[in-house]
Amino acid sequence: MKGLILAGGYGTKLRPLTHTGPKQLIPIANKPNILYCLEDLKEVGIKDIGVILGNVMPEKVKEFLGDGSKYGVKITYIVQGEPKGIAHAVGLAEEFMGDEPFVVYLGDNILKGGVGGLVQAFEKPGPEAVIGLCKVKNPERFGVAVLGENGEIIRLVEKPKERISDLALIGIYLFRKSIFDVIKTLKPSWRNELEITESIDKLVQAKQKVHAYIVAGWWKDTGRPEDILEANRLVLDDLTAYNKGKTEKNVSILGKVGIGEGSIIKSGSVIRGPAIIGKNCVIGPNTYIGPYTSIGDNCTVINGDIESSIVMEGTKITCKKKIIDSLMGKSSVVSSKEGVLPNGYRLILGENSIVGI
Repeated sequence: MKGLILAGGYGTKLRPLTHTGPKQLIPIANKPNILYCLEDLKEVGIKDIGVILGNVMPEKVKEFLGDGSKYGVKITYIVQGEPKGIAHAVGLAEEFMGDEPFVVYLGDNILKGGVGGLVQAFEKPGPEAVIGLCKVKNPERFGVAVLGENGEIIRLVEKPKERISDLALIGIYLFRKSIFDVIKTLKPSWRNELEITESIDKLVQAKQKVHAYIVAGWWKDTGRPEDILEANRLVLDDLTAYNKGKTEKNVSILGKVGIGEGSIIKSGSVIRGPAIIGKNCVIGPNTYIGPYTSIGDNCTVINGDIESSIVMEGTKITCKKKIIDSLMGKSSVVSSKEGVLPNGYRLILGENSIVGI
């Protein structure tokens, strides 16, 4: 079995962060989203993996993953360029897949518990495809599946205008080579894309066996800032505490906190977990890092007060104002300015931003 990770798309809902790189490289708990996908595939024994590249700085994906050897896998890059739909991207992998069955994993998804259950369902005799499903509150944002009384798939619809089901397709699909013939029959949808939902629905209508697998744990599609922050919270909930750095006197570390090598927590600082601090960071003096915060490598936070946020590599915060529910791109600078201002701020900053508050 082979794997296919999709790392294309424009990421318009994540701008300005995606002005400087693909959305799949945005870190969640200090690990790029795409790496969670790769590790899930490797965990079930899939080591021959295709990666679909888009046209938003694809070289950054190649620079990060390389040939896959440092992660114990072999990576083949397949260029899609302009996003023309998930089915279009899958269709481009036909030569790479050959006759092998394969797992498709959208590179901006994250799933607790991995893909083992889906693979087991696929290995049972019969199914041409297995699709992962999860109950959601806002099915209009996703492709959805309508199931019959016995749990069989009756129908699939992409972003339905009317509520017909609360079971969203989670962006993880298992296929055999038959899917390529189906994709070749598709025409662009109203979104001008080749829809994977329509591809699977055609298998269903042709009476092919398509099994639904409803995930037991949580799943997040990290296409918007609020989704990334929620995924960060969910991952940090499972953090195992560690401290590879140094802490000065009068430092309080509460709950599950991870501190990387070379980092220093200075006097008067409080870190309340779950939270993670990367390598070679300086935190403090007199700084508060609150729950559900991820601080990337080589960051400095002085006299800060930050909670429920993602701070990416190389960022410097010297600001006494409270920052919450924020995403700060690589090498940003946030400092204080004179004047009476509100107590709390929510920031979405692209790479190399400079802000005074």
